[in-house]
Amino acid sequence: MVFELLERGSDRGYIGEQISQLEHALQATLFAVQSKADDETVIASLLHDIGQFCSASELNQMLVDAFDINNDNAADSQDSKPSNKKSVSVGVMGHEKLGSDYLSKLGFSKKVCDLVESHVVAKRYLTAVDPNYYAGLSNASKQSLKFQGGPFSEEEVSIFESDPLFKQKVQLRKWDDASKVVGLQTPGLEAYRKMAVNHLSSQNGNMV
Repeated sequence: MVFELLERGSDRGYIGEQISQLEHALQATLFAVQSKADDETVIASLLHDIGQFCSASELNQMLVDAFDINNDNAADSQDSKPSNKKSVSVGVMGHEKLGSDYLSKLGFSKKVCDLVESHVVAKRYLTAVDPNYYAGLSNASKQSLKFQGGPFSEEEVSIFESDPLFKQKVQLRKWDDASKVVGLQTPGLEAYRKMAVNHLSSQNGNMV
């Protein structure tokens, strides 16, 4: 299910850059692997923009379909009850939160979900503590920062730095920023399927 969304990214541009959504995801994942990151961080790198890959309504329907598949027996025993498909909603939120919630409902670990959700706030952190970081952002990334809340305040910086995953969240953001290289050769999506399957199996037996 998740890999189906990622595959769609080969046909979608990456917010003003000259690469596709899928190429961006694979580049971030390559950098994580080259840095010898643990599997959860590699998976988060691959999936950090999953909330961008399709609309909220599409993500919502996929979650509903997955719920139905995983609960066939329960549904068979309650045939007389009305379907609740239309009542399920993912709401309106930023792509990082949407993606994190989506992955959580599919059974990915809290660490994966936290890292996915953090890649926007880490950008806000870095722009607050490093003027050179902002100067190095692409025009598209500078524009999106305005809609993401702008740089952190001093209090927000302090809170963020106390996070146990602080260093990994910042590193993921830096991989994200670097993953805009036109023509960079990376392993394909299938190179990471086994890792994702093993991760989900260790959590709750779900599959990607």
